[in-house]
Amino acid sequence: MPKRGVIVPRASLGHMTNTQRISKAAKLTIAGAGVVAVLGAGAAAASASTQLSATTTTSATSVSTSAVNATTAAITYRQAVSIAKKRVPDARVTDVEREWEHGYRVWKVELKKRYAEYRVYISVKTGKIVKFSQKHDD
Repeated sequence: MPKRGVIVPRASLGHMTNTQRISKAAKLTIAGAGVVAVLGAGAAAASASTQLSATTTTSATSVSTSAVNATTAAITYRQAVSIAKKRVPDARVTDVEREWEHGYRVWKVELKKRYAEYRVYISVKTGKIVKFSQKHDD
């Protein structure tokens, strides 16, 4: 305890005013938020650098394959049409739709060639033909 007659601020005795408590709580909250932000940015940077180093150390063919698999890249509209036209050469595309077929996401490409209609179902994920049908117009 201080000597008699000496004026000592209450804060130095371990007593805090409400304003000081609020100020201290605000500082701790801001500091905590800063720590969370730094840790989050550090984790994101570490993740990005790990992915970058993994792709730079592999060969060009495996990079393109891993990039497709990592992002679960889908077959585009144009790629689906190209795959279907390879299956049915010289046919014209009449309709293209994206739909579900037996639990799988597919592109349904309808083509017409002379007196026949074709439906080619192409997996959105892999680009493989999962179903093919041909119907003759008589």
